[in-house]
Amino acid sequence: MASSIQDIYISGLRNAHALEAQAVQLLSRQVERLENYPSMSERMRQHIEESRTQQHRLEQILERLGTSHSSLKDMVTGFMGNMAAVAHAVTQDEVLKNSFANYAFEHFEIATYKALLEMADAAGDGQAPQLLRQSLDEEVRMAQWIDQHLPETVRTYMRLESSGQTAGV
Repeated sequence: MASSIQDIYISGLRNAHALEAQAVQLLSRQVERLENYPSMSERMRQHIEESRTQQHRLEQILERLGTSHSSLKDMVTGFMGNMAAVAHAVTQDEVLKNSFANYAFEHFEIATYKALLEMADAAGDGQAPQLLRQSLDEEVRMAQWIDQHLPETVRTYMRLESSGQTAGV
């Protein structure tokens, strides 16, 4: 059975909402373990709040379309975010692995919001793009922050690790 453009768009919005639930869980688990990376901790806390705001924007769009997010998808992806954070917690270079994974995750979110903008256009939703662009811009800024701070993160990790201090987080 073929899906309508509207159904595809709504599914995309629900998936994006669940993706933001995953982001909140992933970053929350990571930030609670950070000790030696204060600027990263601060930026991650800020992005957790941005992700919550992004969820709210998606809820606004879904409500306007007469539907809501999928609690099941949110729960499953939130669980996946927790498991991803736990997977890196046992590694010596946890902070580096998290940085690499977060950089990739931000680009996944960027692609998601770009796709949603195309879907909104195809579905004739002229109101959503402003909200979707706000979220897209936040994701781009977060990816840029990770990119710009990766050299500092690597240097801090190497300095701490080579001096016998807690370097991974």
